[in-house]
Amino acid sequence: MEKIQLLIKHAKVFNSYLKKFIDADVSVKDGKFYYIDRKHENLFDAEHTIDADGQYMIPGMVDIHMHIESSMTTPGSFGNCAAKNGVTTVVSEPHEMANVKGVRGILEMISAAKDAPIDIFYGIPSSVPSTSEKLETTGGVIDFEAMKHLLGEKDVVCVGEIMNYREIIQENHLEITKFLDYLRQEHPGYVIEGHCPSLMDLDLAKFLYLGINGDHTEHTLEEVKQRIENGMFFEIQDKMLKPEVLSYICENHLFEYCSFVTDDTMADVLYEQGHLNTVVQKAIEMGFPKEQAIYCATYTPCQRMHFYDRGVIAPGKLADFILLKDPAKLLEPETVFKNGISIYKKEDRQAFPVEPYAFPEDFYHSVSIPEVTLSDFDVKVPVEEGEVTVRAMEVHPDRTQTTEKLVTMQVKEHKICWQKSGCLLAMVLERHGKNGNIGYGFLTGSCQREGTVATTFFHDHHNLFVAGNDPEDMLFAVQRIGELQGGFLTVKDGQILSELALPVCGILSEASIEATGSALKEVRESLIDLGYEHHNPIMSVGTLGLPVSPALKLTDHGLIDVKRGEIVPLVLSCS
Repeated sequence: MEKIQLLIKHAKVFNSYLKKFIDADVSVKDGKFYYIDRKHENLFDAEHTIDADGQYMIPGMVDIHMHIESSMTTPGSFGNCAAKNGVTTVVSEPHEMANVKGVRGILEMISAAKDAPIDIFYGIPSSVPSTSEKLETTGGVIDFEAMKHLLGEKDVVCVGEIMNYREIIQENHLEITKFLDYLRQEHPGYVIEGHCPSLMDLDLAKFLYLGINGDHTEHTLEEVKQRIENGMFFEIQDKMLKPEVLSYICENHLFEYCSFVTDDTMADVLYEQGHLNTVVQKAIEMGFPKEQAIYCATYTPCQRMHFYDRGVIAPGKLADFILLKDPAKLLEPETVFKNGISIYKKEDRQAFPVEPYAFPEDFYHSVSIPEVTLSDFDVKVPVEEGEVTVRAMEVHPDRTQTTEKLVTMQVKEHKICWQKSGCLLAMVLERHGKNGNIGYGFLTGSCQREGTVATTFFHDHHNLFVAGNDPEDMLFAVQRIGELQGGFLTVKDGQILSELALPVCGILSEASIEATGSALKEVRESLIDLGYEHHNPIMSVGTLGLPVSPALKLTDHGLIDVKRGEIVPLVLSCS
């Protein structure tokens, strides 16, 4: 008898081409599927045999749009967690690391993924910085030459999301525009991911004309229709699991043109809920047919990324698969296999062990700010006494976008007396050791009512952000972040209420997903206790400096009017 590596007997096997389950025995040879035996003929001498006993067998799930840095863990730890959730391949876009360390950061992320139990591929960050060096200071810059260099890396498979979507459809000299021109000439058909919320009609056509034909952002139903009708691949993340969107896809049988993705998943959610499997299961619970949901989490993402060697249980494809008792309960994989080798067993509650990766020494010393004193927390104006009208960022509980609110504050001895204004003082301190900038602003709305929050996990430039109602607490928080060399923490009355250390470039923890998730959960709960009203307060805080997300954001250069793409003064008028 012919020898094989593995035989799985008596399984209900998902056939991606028929989109249904069939009873079969599956053989694995040299890490790939060999024969799907519907006749149960027992043709092989297997090194290992598993009696599935009627369990369901589906391909390993594939997430083609996500950011490992959003988990605040290193690639090895993340890969371990993904394995537990039945995800065997991801495409990560490391623009967060690129904003801190440029091309070196990306190459280190690639190296750090080598020993992960799953396959981790990468997209080329196309928007580093997300706007320009005039609006934000980053530690690294990805220009045309850097993009060309990354194109030659073996594990790089696409261009990551292009975020400056309105600027790119105009006449411009952007680095990404040069790169797109180069790709059209030298690598036609290369996968290019987009980020274009609200883009419609002719503007959408201009975007697609450039070869950017995938989108994962939040949309109305009409926006979804325009994307699919114009040939754009639509990636469905959790916040797009809207009944009208899922119904439109199902009623029109549009499963070939979409897949499920996670985009951003934080450590506490990963630890407590799961990864891509939670998105897919939620879709099933909302009425998305389970066979089509599995198809859109395995087969279609592979077609999108030209991964023709996986995503299906068929001869010659990589033996990445999951065994489940119920295909509608993707949160409970019994066993997960990568290349025919078990990387997770539910009974053991353990995934494949991963050796910690040692980043270069300077990656652990990335928070570099000049000495800060209490006087730096004074907001000074050219008026000695009187009133000023200031721009404040108003936080909303249901979105990361802010609005501008005008607030009147008193002035004494050239200092704005903001403590009784209903606003918090917010500051962004440049921490990449380049210029020592400090940007000043005010927060109002659904932010915390008291206490201080500080973090270096601050999209996308990842400078040091602090906001609070007490300058002494704010100073203490800034100093503590410096001691940790990055992190996320809350402070009140001189005491640390919660703390997550992020010592790798100020954005990643080397601790386990369990430890990182537990610490992040404490930060989240502390923010809520301090009055922060938001469905995701961590993400809300972390995007208050994102100058591509409307309407008013704060960087080390000051307040940014996102729509105009300009720095605007904090003070509008004095009297």
